[in-house]
Amino acid sequence: MRKAILTYAGVVGLPAAALFAIISVGERLSAPAIQRLSLVASSAKAAGPPVAAPNLALLVGQIGLIVLLSLVVGRLVEKIGQPRVVGEVLAGILLGPSLLGWVAPQVSAFLFPAASLGILNAISQLGLVLFMFMVGLELNVGELKGQGHVAVVVSHASITAPMALGAALALYLYPRLSTPGTSFAGFALFMGVAMSITAFPVLAKILSERKLLRSRLGTMAISCAAVDDVTGWCVLAGVVAFVRSSHSSLPLWATLLGLPVYLAIMFWAGRKLLRKFELAWLTDNELSNTYKALLLVFLLISALSTEALGLHLLFGAFVAGAIMPKNPGLVASLIQRFESLTILLLLPLFFAYTGLRTSIGQIHGVGMWGICLLIIAVAVTGKLGGTGIAARLSGVGWKESFALGSLMNTRGLMELVVLNIGLDIKIISPPLFSMMVIMAIATTMMAPPVLAWLYPAGARELADPQPVQHGG
Repeated sequence: MRKAILTYAGVVGLPAAALFAIISVGERLSAPAIQRLSLVASSAKAAGPPVAAPNLALLVGQIGLIVLLSLVVGRLVEKIGQPRVVGEVLAGILLGPSLLGWVAPQVSAFLFPAASLGILNAISQLGLVLFMFMVGLELNVGELKGQGHVAVVVSHASITAPMALGAALALYLYPRLSTPGTSFAGFALFMGVAMSITAFPVLAKILSERKLLRSRLGTMAISCAAVDDVTGWCVLAGVVAFVRSSHSSLPLWATLLGLPVYLAIMFWAGRKLLRKFELAWLTDNELSNTYKALLLVFLLISALSTEALGLHLLFGAFVAGAIMPKNPGLVASLIQRFESLTILLLLPLFFAYTGLRTSIGQIHGVGMWGICLLIIAVAVTGKLGGTGIAARLSGVGWKESFALGSLMNTRGLMELVVLNIGLDIKIISPPLFSMMVIMAIATTMMAPPVLAWLYPAGARELADPQPVQHGG
């Protein structure tokens, strides 16, 4: 017991203390001396102005092209053992200024005029709301109980270590790649969150494909990723509220007072209401269209509530899914209803919109690419290294510790969601956004080859297989 406490204090307490020390030091730094209006104009140009009468023929053509290219590139990367999400992100980048806009700018301007991107973004945000609801729906915190001190220590270390390193990196990046008006504390905490994110759905899919989902490694990875999800989104909610309060008519104190009220209503009245949905499902083994429509209304009200509090739509969607009854049949039924539309149609639009905002051309010169490589190195060191060392100190073998670290290092779609929020609320600049997107792709692509090397097909050396929660 004493050893476990000392290990926890070392791998969790020390990074947490370092994080606070870094923020104290960084408050003396200054943001880049760039006119804020230029960044706002650049961001507005990327997002596109709102349009009252969208060109429906153009919109349908854009959606068809995006879905088709996402399907093709997704299939291609799957053939080389990579998660489909990597291909879908690459498809979005191919359609943006990094390739199409560079090779054929006139074609790019015709297919994706700036005035049309606002509508594309709005539809993709709807897809994210549904996706975050599904992430919360599949998150069963009750099943994390009893996982043992190893999962607790590793999960907490996999958050605090990358957060501390991300904040340390912010000391260097803040004067160069933040935006004017952003405080160092907000920037450092955002970088910490961005470094500590794990793609829960991608991780579960990799484990399933390698037939490791029910192994001890799979159990620990799923448990740690679930804790990461909850903790990361809570910290990000605080960062967003802090940053938005300086540019919003809603003061920070109103957000701080309103958030507990919202959570109390959701966890008390909301859960009681959703219990009726479970009873309806148990009665008929299916939810009627009326109940499905009411569930969508509940989800949207929750999302709008967090947006009104100065947070973000996605936090409310995640909470709505997290408080749903975790009856396996009900969860599977709802996932089946939402998954096809969200995964095959709406999320590719988000990847495309992210690609249209990503300009690799903004990363020019040896110095900028050096910063990009530094970001990747810090991300891998914090997540893979922090997780692996914590697991090893907790008694897990080196091989399994390294495999667990590589799994926790996958960032995928969840990282892109976080980065888009950071760009939207102007914590990070467009060049830093592009660098972080490259980091998300690179770290996600690392896990499959590492697992294939450590656990080749047919060689399962992990002991104590046990059932585990499946993440979608």
